[in-house]
Amino acid sequence: MQFATEVKTYTCICCPLGCQLEVSFDEEGALSEVSGYTCARGREYALEEAVRPVRMVTAIVCAEGSLEPLSVKTAAPVPKESLADVLAAIRELRPKAPVSAGSVLVEDVCGTGVAVVATKDIP
Repeated sequence: MQFATEVKTYTCICCPLGCQLEVSFDEEGALSEVSGYTCARGREYALEEAVRPVRMVTAIVCAEGSLEPLSVKTAAPVPKESLADVLAAIRELRPKAPVSAGSVLVEDVCGTGVAVVATKDIP
């Protein structure tokens, strides 16, 4: 029988239930058990969060030639440890109006392989 040497707890964000998840690691640091989930999505979330946490990034930037702020987001989640760098890169953006929703503003933000896209039209 293997004993867990470390247990991490998370609150699942996959649905409104907010299950309390526990991820156990063995002596070598490998995942040994996930508990507390009520659906497969919760289990997958816990596994991903324990090993490689990622987050979507949303923000607003100023567009040159427009008084209206432009909302942007990453096209996919980025590694959690890159959040500050990604937000700093987004803060430097000054796209020129007009901008269309879905326009790629940055192809590969901070070397993550993820694009930053506009989420609305700015005339």
